[in-house]
Amino acid sequence: MEQQPANPIRGNVACAAAGTRSPQAEAEFDGIICFGGVDWWYHNRGHYDIQMMRELSARVPVLYVNSIGMRTPKASEGRVFLKRVARKLKSLRHGFVPVRENFTVFSPATLPGGGRGRLGAAIARKALSLQVRRAAKKAGITKPIVWVACPPGVTVLDDLRPVKIVYQRTDRFENFHGVNPKRIKGFDNALKDRADLVLFCSRELFDAERDECRDAAFIDHGVDFDRFEQAGTSSRDPDDVAPIARPRIGFVGGIDSHTFDPALYVDVARSMPDAQFVLVGGCSLADGWCDLPNVHHLGRKPYDQVADYMASFDVLIMPWNQSDWIRACNPVKMKEYLAVGRPVVSTWFPEVERYRDHIAIAIGPDEFIACIRHAIESPGDPEPGRKRVESHTWQNKASEVWDRLQGTLQPDASDADVGTAVGAGGVA
Repeated sequence: MEQQPANPIRGNVACAAAGTRSPQAEAEFDGIICFGGVDWWYHNRGHYDIQMMRELSARVPVLYVNSIGMRTPKASEGRVFLKRVARKLKSLRHGFVPVRENFTVFSPATLPGGGRGRLGAAIARKALSLQVRRAAKKAGITKPIVWVACPPGVTVLDDLRPVKIVYQRTDRFENFHGVNPKRIKGFDNALKDRADLVLFCSRELFDAERDECRDAAFIDHGVDFDRFEQAGTSSRDPDDVAPIARPRIGFVGGIDSHTFDPALYVDVARSMPDAQFVLVGGCSLADGWCDLPNVHHLGRKPYDQVADYMASFDVLIMPWNQSDWIRACNPVKMKEYLAVGRPVVSTWFPEVERYRDHIAIAIGPDEFIACIRHAIESPGDPEPGRKRVESHTWQNKASEVWDRLQGTLQPDASDADVGTAVGAGGVA
C-alpha cells in the first residue's frame, strides 16, 4: 500500500554544509526518513526511534530504515554471529513494507561495516542512498527531514538532500561493543556539526555535549503508560511464567555484555535459592553463562506482551554494569517498570538518581540482595512511582519534538523547551 504525503509544513532551512550557517531559504518538508538504531523486525519496538516515528507518523509520512549497523559481524563470535546473520537476512526479505498508515519500514541491502577501503565505502554509500531515495519516493517523501539514530547514516545525507537533519544522540555510540570507536566518533562529530537539532535523552550526555551542537534538546524516553499501568493492575501471568514459583525476580530487556552485569546477576541468584529469577529478552552472552536451577531464560518477546511479563514479577531489576555506556544511558524500561507498579531494584547510574524516591539503588551484590529481600517483604505503594511517569507518554514526547522542529523551522517561534534545550553557547 503506497502512502500519500500529508500536507507539508512550511518553514526555513539552513545549509547542510558541515558547521556552517547560510542565509535561510524557504523550503518544505513532506515526511521523515529515519535511519533507525534497531531493526523493526527483530528488536523490541519500545525503542526511542521507533516510538517517536510511530507518533510522528500521525503528522507526516515516515520511512523507517532498519539499522544499517555500526560494526562488522565476526565469525569468531560463533553462534551469536550465525544468529545475527540469519536475522538480518530474514529482515532483508521483508524489503519495503507499509506497517500502518503513514508508516513504512524498509530494509536496505548494505555492506557490513560500510564497505572496505575508499572504493568499497563509496560503492556502499551510493548503493544505500539509491535504495533509500527510491523507497522514500515510494512512500511519498521527496523533501525529507532526515532523522539519524544510527551514526553511519551521516554518510548519505548529501545524496538525500534533507530539508532538516535531526540527530538522535541517545547513547555513547562510540562505546558500543565491537565498533571502531574512532570511526563512530567521527560520524558523531559530523552529525553534531550538521544537525539542525540534536536530541538527547540522557542528562549526562546533554550536559557534556550540548555546546558541541548547533541546537540541542533534552527530550528523554516516554512510556506507553496506559498499557503498562493496565497490565500492572489487571493482567494475568503469561503461560510460560505461570508455573514458576514465587517470589519471582524479573529482568526484561537485552542481555548484552555492554549493559548487563552477568557476574552480579549470578552472584545474586546463587545467593537467593528461595527466589526464582526470570530473564525475558534476547541474549548475546556466551552459552552457559548462567545455568542455575532457579534462573529461567524465556527469550525475546513481542513488545505488545512486554507489559504482561513485567507485571508477572514480584520485583523488577536493572543489574547494569558500570561502563561508560551505562553512565550515559537512560533505559526505556525504567519508566515502564514504574508504570507497571512493581518494586524496582537497580545498580547505580546517573539517570537513576532522579528516581531514587521510587527505585532502590544498590552497589554490589550484598546491597542488591538486601534491596530485593526488602522489596519482597515490603513492596510499598506503587502509585507514587506511577504518578511520576504518568505524563511522560510517547505522545507527549513526540509533541515536544514536533514543537521543537517547528521552532527550528520558523525563526519567529518561541523556545518551548526553556530549561531543557539550548543552542550552542546558549543558556538553559
